[in-house]
Order: sequence, then C-alpha cells, then structure tokens
Amino acid sequence: MSKKKPTYPITEALSNYLTKYARNIKIPIYYDDLLRYQGAITVYDKHGNDSLWIQVYYSDSERQDIELSLKQMYSILHSDGSDALLPYLNIDSIDYCTFGNSKPFRIKVRNILNDNYLFLYIKKADASRIYGLELEQLISPNQINFLVHGNTLIEEHISGIPGDDFITYHLDKCSDQDKREVAKEFVKFNERCFVRLLGDMRSYNYVMVITNDFNRIQYRIRAIDFDQQSYEGNQKVYRPQFLKENNTLVKLVERVLEKASIEQYKREERSLLAKRATSGKDRLSELMACMKKDHISKPEKIIELKTSLFKFTGDINFKKAKNMGEILDAALDFVIRNYKNENPFLK
Repeated sequence: MSKKKPTYPITEALSNYLTKYARNIKIPIYYDDLLRYQGAITVYDKHGNDSLWIQVYYSDSERQDIELSLKQMYSILHSDGSDALLPYLNIDSIDYCTFGNSKPFRIKVRNILNDNYLFLYIKKADASRIYGLELEQLISPNQINFLVHGNTLIEEHISGIPGDDFITYHLDKCSDQDKREVAKEFVKFNERCFVRLLGDMRSYNYVMVITNDFNRIQYRIRAIDFDQQSYEGNQKVYRPQFLKENNTLVKLVERVLEKASIEQYKREERSLLAKRATSGKDRLSELMACMKKDHISKPEKIIELKTSLFKFTGDINFKKAKNMGEILDAALDFVIRNYKNENPFLK
C-alpha cells in the first residue's frame, strides 16, 4: 500500500454533480482559515495514550470570527442554515490531526441548553474521498452527510466504537452469539469494500455501531475513512481480511462460522449491493460518468488492478477498462448481472 496518496482535484464534471445534489454550496469558513492557529497542546485518549490529535487555539483577534463561522457551518450541515440557533451553540474545542492524508480538523460543537454535543470535520477536499463518500451514500446501508466548496470538505461525525478499540477492549466480553454476529458483519463488510473498491480498511479506519434490538444486539461495521477509494493496484488492499490489523476478526470468522455460512453472507451482501445500485441507478450512473472521466490513480496501479480482477472474474470488461472509474463500473455491473442471473424472479 502506498505510504502517501496524492490529493486529486475536483473536476468541473464532479463539481456540477455535487451542485445538482446539494453537496456543493457556499460555506462561511475554509480549511486554510483553520491553519492559522497560534499554538497547540497534545490530546490524549482516555487510556493516557497520544491520540495523534492536537488541540489548537487562535489569537483573540481571530478566535471570535472563527467560532462564529464554525457555528454557521454547523447550522448549514445539520439544520436550515439560519442564525436562529447560533446563540445556543458553543465551540468547545478545535483539534487538528497531522496523521493521514486529509489532515482533518475536528470541531466539538455543544448545545449550551442541554450540554449535548457532536463533532464535525473540516478537511482538504480530495476527489477520491468525495467519490468514496458518495458511493457510501448510494450503495452501502449507511446514510452520510457532507458538503464541499473549493478546497474544503465538511463531514458529519460517524458515531461508533473505533474498530481497534472494539477489538482490544470489547470483543472478548461478547457472548458466543454476539461473536457470531460480529463475524457475520465482518464478512459482509469485507465483501462490500471489495466490490466497491474501498481500500485501507484497517481497524482504526472503521467503527463498530452497536444497536440494541428487543431480544439481541445488532452489530454493523461502518467505514469512516474514504481516502483510498479506487486508488491502489493490489486488489488485496480492498479486502479488510488481508490487513494485519484485522487478524483478530479474521481468526474469529474462521473459528465461529462454517464455510457455507461465509459464502451465504457474501452472497447476501452482493445481492443487497446490487439492489441498492439498481434502485438508485440514475444518480449512480451520473456519478460513474464523472469518475470514468477522472484521473484518481496512477497508470501502473490501474493496469495492475484491472489485470488481477480480470484473472479473478474472467469478465472481459475489466480488461477493457482504461481508468479506475471504468474498473469500478465493471465491478458493479458484474455484481448486478450475477444477481439478476441467479434470481429467477428477475428473469
């Protein structure tokens, strides 16, 4: 896997697509504005470890304007964009992470009436990440909220237990039934990432979402990092099972699930993905049209990936693909065709 992925600019076609679907709107603050911090202190996690985030602060002359703009940004992302709720908001902290490609700012916004709070993230806009976010919206079981303008990307916080924390502190405490549920979800997540070519799903790049049902606990793995959407040439990068940080979950799957069950869950996930892609085909087709005209990877990586996927599937469309957009389009088409061929009610 590449140590550093380049940032790809947003093309005019992608910008027009984002404008059409209300993702590209004027915002009151930009990423570069937040880089003018005066100083910072290290942020530690609850276990006393360096979190790789620093809490930044600004000069008095800039702090008031920055905090007001961030409150307005919150209103645009989560409400109607009016100033009516601004008096009830407080910016508790602004954190900055120098680790990773997007180098995000994390903003903690608190409602002073009830002390409820949430986070939003401000990052450098990157076409790869935006394609990943849109695909998450269109063909995953998750909804996601984000805005783009110029070189700035604003994302809502995705709630859940970080995957590495879940593996370290929670997995051993799960019941046998819960461990089977976790294993099932990892199989489905692995398949979903592979089909949509979302790479680098190491344990700290996804969260475990836990929902209490009336007689059981439901588990769902959600990606939180979309920088490696359709970039790498090695197809194993798009399969979380091959990343060493996920070895514990891989061993869990091998221990608690039969091979027949694993194949069943893979089939289920491909079918659900095909259904979502088919039901939202118009918007997905528009997104793929942008991606097929875009350059979000290197020629040698494109050749490597399309060659390995052609060998893996035997589908000639992979061999014909000229860029990452066409490779992903071929992958989705392959899954949809197989779903329709295997479902007698669609024939």
